[in-house]
Amino acid sequence: MTTLLVIAKEPRPGRVKTRLTPPFSPAQAAALAEASLADTLDAVAAAPAARRVLVLDGAPGPWLPPGFDVVPQCGGGLDERLADAFAHCPGPALLIGMDTPQVTPALLTVDFAECDAYFGGAEDGGFWALGLADPDPVLLRGVPMSTPETGAVQRQRLVGAGLRVCDLPRLRDVDTAADAAAVAALVPHGRFAALLSRCTAPSGTEHR
Repeated sequence: MTTLLVIAKEPRPGRVKTRLTPPFSPAQAAALAEASLADTLDAVAAAPAARRVLVLDGAPGPWLPPGFDVVPQCGGGLDERLADAFAHCPGPALLIGMDTPQVTPALLTVDFAECDAYFGGAEDGGFWALGLADPDPVLLRGVPMSTPETGAVQRQRLVGAGLRVCDLPRLRDVDTAADAAAVAALVPHGRFAALLSRCTAPSGTEHR
């Protein structure tokens, strides 16, 4: 059975979702990040897994459900931090981030019988999921992160290593206010959508 890894930052104002500011305040952006992370962790908790691991930059909070091991992120660039997350996992393993609250347990239920890697591309050119039957940090180190070509380079790295790659559906990351609105519309009953609705309610109409 697969190990599920979630790589995330502690949702603190000024440290997460800075591209949501403006239109949202740093506190609102952090709250939206927390809601996104909580929805993501709920999906991971409901998916079958040999182990569930939160690879965290910061400290866990009340948003963390039971059943997760928490390990600290290493230093360095994102490619190094992703590589390190896989380095401590015997595999098979599937890693996702905290930016896709629309993820479902079904999307995270993967079977490596027919492939060596899973790749979930993101609409911004990055990727939201990476699965490896035999985790090898070399497959991630040196991949340029946070560029429109990140996903293509990472997928080609897998193919170039001779791995059989299965593609997961393309998802939209929450980076901007437009992303937030589009993703919330896909999962209107989640924490993320509910909080976004409160954050965008006209003054005087927000329920507290």
